[in-house]
Amino acid sequence: MASEKLRCRVGCRLSYDVAEANTFIFNVAPINSERQAPESEMLRIDPDLSREEFRSSLGNRYLRMHAPPGRLDLQYEAVVRIDPLWRSADRLTEVPPARLPMEVLPFINPSRYCPSDRLLNLVQREFGWTQPGFARVRAISDWVGNHLEYAPGFSDQHTAATDSLVSRRGVCRDFAHLSIALCRAMNIPARFVSVYAYGLPMVDFHACFEAYLGDGWYVFDPTGQAQMSTLVRIGTGRDAADVSFATIFGWAQMSFMEVSIAVEGVVPDVAPLAHGTWSNP
Repeated sequence: MASEKLRCRVGCRLSYDVAEANTFIFNVAPINSERQAPESEMLRIDPDLSREEFRSSLGNRYLRMHAPPGRLDLQYEAVVRIDPLWRSADRLTEVPPARLPMEVLPFINPSRYCPSDRLLNLVQREFGWTQPGFARVRAISDWVGNHLEYAPGFSDQHTAATDSLVSRRGVCRDFAHLSIALCRAMNIPARFVSVYAYGLPMVDFHACFEAYLGDGWYVFDPTGQAQMSTLVRIGTGRDAADVSFATIFGWAQMSFMEVSIAVEGVVPDVAPLAHGTWSNP
């Protein structure tokens, strides 16, 4: 079942104090796919540096530039049409590894922030009894949301899913990483999704995760903060290392960050996640 198309105005402003010449790779522009299309975009870089743009096989749009010492400002704005697809949850079954598409297999393995091989005993104890498919992934997402306290500033770029499991605190990326690791430990392919999200208590780049069920990828938000019908996908990867909004090779200090999203028209009153989900391959 398809929902009505929406237009979202998204954007960000990022400023850095660059101590020495280094390289930046930004990932802030929404992907262009069958169910999501930027209709207009504006990018401003100060100083006006030469840059390279490239797209990954998953549609992620990366921007690389070499910055001299001094101040670097990036401003990006876009109007994006989104057309999320909703499916009945009872059709979303697990696919055994022997029948998974080959391109999905990398997302069943451990990764830098999602050491799923260390969580095998935990998942069998907590989720081995749950109904396979959507219900199991939903149980994992809910478990993470109930066991982790949302604590801005608590974690950093070194925090892995196992660290969050011990501390029981973190931000959206930590909620996503732990959910992904738990899914993979149950042989359910899962991957990291960075988005612009409407409805957050504090507007920021947001992280969700998606699991491969039935015939495709379906997204979940273990924080429970985002309005699911308004997610604007920025990037998809094994974990946050693949889709950081800024990867810096050198030394630079962020001095300002602002993220924005506004929805044109009325936000759809969609069914709860238990009755539907969203896919944007």
